[in-house]
Amino acid sequence: MNTKEKHNFKKITLLLIAGFIALFIVRFIYSYNEKETPIQFNNQLISETIWDVRKNYASKKHEVFSNTSAVPQTRIDQKYEKIAKISSGTADFIADEKLIRNQIKNYKALIQYENKSGNTGNRNLNFSIGVPPENFDTMYQSLIKIGVVSAKQITKTDKTNEYKELNAKKLSLEKIRTALVELKAKGGRIDEFMQLENRILEIEQQLQDLGVSLGNFDDENEFCTVQFTLSEGKKIDTPIITKILSALEWTLETYIKIMAALTFLALFAYLVSITINKLKTS
Repeated sequence: MNTKEKHNFKKITLLLIAGFIALFIVRFIYSYNEKETPIQFNNQLISETIWDVRKNYASKKHEVFSNTSAVPQTRIDQKYEKIAKISSGTADFIADEKLIRNQIKNYKALIQYENKSGNTGNRNLNFSIGVPPENFDTMYQSLIKIGVVSAKQITKTDKTNEYKELNAKKLSLEKIRTALVELKAKGGRIDEFMQLENRILEIEQQLQDLGVSLGNFDDENEFCTVQFTLSEGKKIDTPIITKILSALEWTLETYIKIMAALTFLALFAYLVSITINKLKTS
């Protein structure tokens, strides 16, 4: 190897080393400034039954148009249940709890269930929140920015048929009650009278229960639901040597891939060049 070749080899080697070092520095700076995630020490399992405090329903009116008319032919009143579930962890429990309560106030929502447990450093907070349907989406987007979210989902279920069935059952019971009241007015034996009275009382109780269920569907009680769980943890203090080793591992893997890609491209360009020269010669 002559002096010029040695000089070129040395130059290329220094460029490759400089590229490796530059890539390592970029990765290390990124990992050093990367947001720390909390360790959720008290990630307790939440029973689904604790959320069954109140059923929230909302409605949406759909207008159905015909092909020949711009005037809606029918209006469909859809009843639905919409539930968002959010699980989040935080290292600043007090500040994030305050933030959640402020969001509830800002979006005119209601706390329908609240449970707070655990000691400092290991606390859990569970909220079931009734949210006006028009504020649901914006409130959901605000809440998923609190802490570090580990799970989230939104479920929307149509309840129109259930609402119709409840109304039909109410109408049927009212007819039976009216018939029994009329029958009782005709008189009869004491034991028959008592049986009719007991049956009327049973129907009255069923109608009251139906009234409560149907009351959840009333327009003035329309809400969507947000079930929010906040768990307290602490930030991971990753040692600097761990970050260096992690950055070095990533740099080696990435650099090898880059070199392999460049080698493949160079070889491909070389083969193309040879083929073109042969074609010109022929």
